[in-house]
Amino acid sequence: MAEGDTILRAARRFEATIVGEELAVAAPNPRGMAAGIERLDGRTLEGVEAHGKHLLLGFGDLSLHSHLGMSGGWHFYRPGARWRRPRTSAWAVLSGGGWDAVQFGGPTLQVAPTARMRRNPQLTRLGPDVLAPEFDLDGVVAGMRADQTRGLGDALLDQHLVAGIGNIFKSEACFAARVDPWRPVGDLSEEELRAVLCAAREQMQSAVETGDRHRFQIYKRRQGACPSCRGPVSSRGQGDANRTTYWCPRCQS
Repeated sequence: MAEGDTILRAARRFEATIVGEELAVAAPNPRGMAAGIERLDGRTLEGVEAHGKHLLLGFGDLSLHSHLGMSGGWHFYRPGARWRRPRTSAWAVLSGGGWDAVQFGGPTLQVAPTARMRRNPQLTRLGPDVLAPEFDLDGVVAGMRADQTRGLGDALLDQHLVAGIGNIFKSEACFAARVDPWRPVGDLSEEELRAVLCAAREQMQSAVETGDRHRFQIYKRRQGACPSCRGPVSSRGQGDANRTTYWCPRCQS
């Protein structure tokens, strides 16, 4: 799953390459045609906005909304460069300024009038972006406390509470803050909740600034040892979506 750091990096790549350019737009895959991608052909990309796991590209009175899900991605290539995936699998190709921005896969790709896009419930119901310059930490803490019985790890994945945190940074942030992701939110102190959210934000900001993937400390160490205490790492599905949570029972007790 592309998390908020991946989307913000993509937004910055757009800004550095084709924002301000008049674009030639193609949809090699029928999925892109169905999304109306070719309506953007000949238009200028005026701006790009990342909010959590969602990306919005502005073309004046039309906008492109992208959510990459588990397997989607935006790739950037120089014209003529070899692509990492077949051209026929590309849902959208935005070309201009000496670059091709190519989108592959994902649950959401749609073109719609900008005014309607701004009213899209999928976007308007999102919580504060964990990577926003003015992140409302106090507001997120208050929102998470609305359901006192909910497990911390499950609450962190609720995009209506805080946008951008996915399964990787759920586990990584709880480990960094040494907080058990299974504890009910109501049992956590203000300091513990703030520590987890700040850890997620700092880890994701670091990944954006360095351009590198976050180096996992606990995530996917199902058969490994805790890097801190060398004890066994535990993992099991959490929440209605049964997303796997990783934690160290010894360090996060």
